[in-house]
Amino acid sequence: AAFFVSSRYLQTGPVALTALLTLGALSGVAEPGGAGYIQSAALLALLVGIIRVLLGVARMGRVAYVLSEPVVTGFTAGAAVVIIASQLPKIFDVYPDGQVLAVAVRALGRPDEWRWSAIAFAVITVVLMIGGRHVHRLFPGVLVAVIAGVVVAGASGYEGSKVGDLDGGFIPLSLDFPWSEAPGLLLPAAVIALVGFAEPASIARTYAAADRLPWNANREMVSQGVANLASAVSGAFPVGGSFSRSSLNRMAGATSPWSGAITGAFVLAVLPLAFLLEDLPTSVLGVIVIVVVVRLVDIKEIMRLPWGSFPQALVGAGTTFATIGFAPRVERGVLVGIGLAIAVHLYREMQVITPAERNHETLTVRPKGVMWFATVPQVERSVREELATERDLTSVVIDLSGVGRLDYSGAVALRRIIERMSVGGVSVVVAGIPPSASGAVRAELEGYESA
Repeated sequence: AAFFVSSRYLQTGPVALTALLTLGALSGVAEPGGAGYIQSAALLALLVGIIRVLLGVARMGRVAYVLSEPVVTGFTAGAAVVIIASQLPKIFDVYPDGQVLAVAVRALGRPDEWRWSAIAFAVITVVLMIGGRHVHRLFPGVLVAVIAGVVVAGASGYEGSKVGDLDGGFIPLSLDFPWSEAPGLLLPAAVIALVGFAEPASIARTYAAADRLPWNANREMVSQGVANLASAVSGAFPVGGSFSRSSLNRMAGATSPWSGAITGAFVLAVLPLAFLLEDLPTSVLGVIVIVVVVRLVDIKEIMRLPWGSFPQALVGAGTTFATIGFAPRVERGVLVGIGLAIAVHLYREMQVITPAERNHETLTVRPKGVMWFATVPQVERSVREELATERDLTSVVIDLSGVGRLDYSGAVALRRIIERMSVGGVSVVVAGIPPSASGAVRAELEGYESA
């Protein structure tokens, strides 16, 4: 990613949100942890990479803005609940059968089976991660917690769940993918490509604005796509921009996009030492994920939504509940959120106010809103109601100066209404056509426009 990245701070790699989307996408495709599952995850990364590269090359990086803020906020909140639920069994070292949420509830309901040593590791990790930030903002809480967990677990003969065997050395590159699964993974890959890009795009935009630096969404999309292609050939799952690692990179004083490449090179250098993590308790990993995910939830934005716009708050809430309800197929929650956002947008677009005033035998109607084929009938209804009550009216002026937008379909519908009223003996003229109206729109209303 460092060869194409636009932001000097963005760190690309495994992130909780993309990992959860991957889990949902592969649910029912293969058994988690098996060789087939790994190959399917790599194929998914390949598809995500191809989609992002194509979008970036086609200069369509702006699709990052397609997902409205309520959808992203709602999905993040719902995904956080699912991720936390998936990690709770690790903290208690209790692993019941069932779906993600059911497993979490059952694990909480079996205190007699809890492994208190695992809980102790989790508590110490939280203290190091959160308390360390109060000591110094660059305190490596996660690193200290991992090292302490490995040392203490190894020295004490910890019998709980551990990371287990890890193969050291460099990862062989391969193009051996289960191609027959590609059609079924296209939709999840598209969702991951879009939703997963929203986070790094937000990170990069925020820091670019703070430092007054240029940022190119298309270039960032390509960089994220190339990173996923590299992830695929190395047998890994889809990756994305990490908020926490990018923030740390900025706080550490990074001044070049090559900081990400240096980080990656360092990770490659220590791969032969991966076996040192074999004694790490899984409760440590679980609580690290939970702490990171909790930070992703924008509580202030969630609380602000109902006050700013109740319909948008409903979109966010609907996305959250859909994400939780469809777990682990959380990508469906995104689709529900997009559908709700479109429905709310259409509802608002259909609201048009049509104040009218009479001057002798002329009725002047001044619609306010957006004029398209779905709202023009409302204008016609208002005019006909006035004509029905005021029988001596002979002419109507439709003043469009208060209209925010008039598209072609709206102009066609408006012309047909004018023709119907003209047949009834009412003279109709149109005034104040928006300057943004196209030539085709003006052509439709030619002959009816007031001088």
